[in-house]
Amino acid sequence: MVSRVRYLRTDLEGAVAAGMVDEQAAVEDISTWRNHFLNLFDRIPMPIALCRIDGEVHVANPAMAAEWGTAPGRLRGRSLRELFTPRSEDQIERLVRALRAGRTSRYPIEVTWRAGSDGAERHGEFTIDPIMGAPGPPPVLLAMLYVRQEHPEPPAPRGAVSEAQARILALAASGATTAVIGKDLGLTVDGVNYHLARLSQRWRVQGRTALVAKAYALGVLAPGHWPPATADGVTTP
Repeated sequence: MVSRVRYLRTDLEGAVAAGMVDEQAAVEDISTWRNHFLNLFDRIPMPIALCRIDGEVHVANPAMAAEWGTAPGRLRGRSLRELFTPRSEDQIERLVRALRAGRTSRYPIEVTWRAGSDGAERHGEFTIDPIMGAPGPPPVLLAMLYVRQEHPEPPAPRGAVSEAQARILALAASGATTAVIGKDLGLTVDGVNYHLARLSQRWRVQGRTALVAKAYALGVLAPGHWPPATADGVTTP
């Protein structure tokens, strides 16, 4: 998707220079593709960041920001080396050599980090994909984080949700917009969308209407209540 946007922009800029298309139309087309990409990027449940060649984060999705208990915009400009500690410097050197040689293979890097309210050490693996565009600009690094749970917790009951997710579902069932839900719960719009995306993936439904219907079917939302309310005993810590 990133490469497609870059090539599209290159083609459009060339066409504008040649007088083949209207400049305003070209800008609108580029903006449309960028918005499509960002919407898809935000919905992916895996932690992902797009970085400069030196590891500086250009954009991170809500799942990546959630690993640090923050909003995606607060990760912009920070370095992956600042956020994550590699287990082996050899893996970093291998990536550096590959970038200098112009290779575009996928490179795994084992990392640790401390985040969240408890500050517990977490473990995972980055896969770094250098994305080469047209000749000239340096590559963009697509960094995908696979989080490992060394001591996984027992699975919660199928209908169980966190307290925040339960309140989001109740407000969504009442017809509240994402912005209103975020304001009521003290969350960013990205934070609300992140929780909705996680629930949609877990329950295998698409769209807010189907998500609310599933919440009622699983007993997360109590029937016969208005405004909608969470059923007793369905929230987890």
